[in-house]
Amino acid sequence: MIQLGIGGHYSDADRLVRDMVVTNRMINVFIGGVLLITVVGCSEHEPPAVERNEFKPANTMAEIQAYHRKVPDDDIWWVVRGEQMAWMHRNAHQLFPTVNVYRDGPVRELKHNRMEVIADFPVETPQGTLRFEDFLHDDQSTALGVVVLHKGEIVFESYPRMKDYEKITYWSTTKVLAGTIIRILEERGEVDTSRPIEFYLPRLAKSAFAGTTVRNILDHATGLDCGDEYEDRQSCYYQYSMAIGDGFREEGAPDNPYDFLASVELTRHAEQGTQFSYSGANNFILSWLVQEVSGYPFQDVVTKEIWHHIGAESDASFIAYRYGIPLTHGGFLSRMRDLARFGLLFTPSYRVVSDRKIISDEHIEFLRDNANPKLRRELSDGDSVYTIYQWGEVYASGWLTQGGWGGQGLLVSPDRDVVVVYTAYYKDDLSEVELAPVVFDVVSSVFSELSSGVQ
Repeated sequence: MIQLGIGGHYSDADRLVRDMVVTNRMINVFIGGVLLITVVGCSEHEPPAVERNEFKPANTMAEIQAYHRKVPDDDIWWVVRGEQMAWMHRNAHQLFPTVNVYRDGPVRELKHNRMEVIADFPVETPQGTLRFEDFLHDDQSTALGVVVLHKGEIVFESYPRMKDYEKITYWSTTKVLAGTIIRILEERGEVDTSRPIEFYLPRLAKSAFAGTTVRNILDHATGLDCGDEYEDRQSCYYQYSMAIGDGFREEGAPDNPYDFLASVELTRHAEQGTQFSYSGANNFILSWLVQEVSGYPFQDVVTKEIWHHIGAESDASFIAYRYGIPLTHGGFLSRMRDLARFGLLFTPSYRVVSDRKIISDEHIEFLRDNANPKLRRELSDGDSVYTIYQWGEVYASGWLTQGGWGGQGLLVSPDRDVVVVYTAYYKDDLSEVELAPVVFDVVSSVFSELSSGVQ
């Protein structure tokens, strides 16, 4: 027992008590010889004690400076491949301004319950068959990290070329955040996706996007010629990229994406709703809609609706090259386990990370049952796949997936109660065995067998 005699005002004592309440001790505080308060044990706000590995820096100061000096200044920064690309994927926050997405409350710890069947799963490579875990560390692979959750527990986790605390750039995996938030607002009656976009964004009333429904923007089915184009600097998409800061800026580049998209002249390659045409500009318009409806910057909506409620280990962020405008189509940065916590919201194990059911059953059913049939593709194995609400590929077999440039991805199976996050990069000669199909083959095979009762 510790007894503290404290002089001064009650506010001073109150401050000390608040500071001391997080210790694992019994504390008696006296003012003027009168027992003010006794505190026993830990505060309910104190995260549970967990064993931590000793911190080890990812790079030396000399290495950091060397990587900075290799960032290209005559082209887009992310066109570089190899080790430089891997470092930049992990350290975009060192290179560019970012805007924060804030965590809150106790960390919701994820239990470990390793499944050897995942580690041992055979992977066919040009150099022979390897165990999945060995493949990740092999020179044929460029895997940075892989995290697999089943029933809310980490059943496989490996970081062969990064530290677990590093915040990776997820590229287009980022897109699901805008689609998810719009669906949340839609269920509240704050957004009607059947309305034309100018209903929510009057600045687009005289633009090429006028008359295009929110739903068709969500599904990348605008019919407009603004698909992702990374080589033609005069194309709509590259000009948009210049405007937001993600493309290599030339003299006369558009100043900002709001003005650019409100004034760009476009042709249509198809009637809206009839063809899939992938574009990061669509995602930006969706984040703009969220800002207008909520009155908050998009990153703050992600905080308010999601990140504050999932027991994340760390704040997250968006790259924001110019004027604090977040790169919502590809600039999200977070720890891998935290993105996995987001994925858990779509599974029966959401309670592991949130007391609130943020993603409703109706939300998940909508993603399964309300695809635009014109955007559905039949696969040779009898499955089918479609795009909906910024999920890149949703399978009839139950997987929600969104990949990202360079080998990033999020996989969720609500039925199987599985979440997977993976990250990678490209070799200089592009000779790597691509990570995404390997990961999907492993987890879809393992958990298909488990769901059938086969171990």
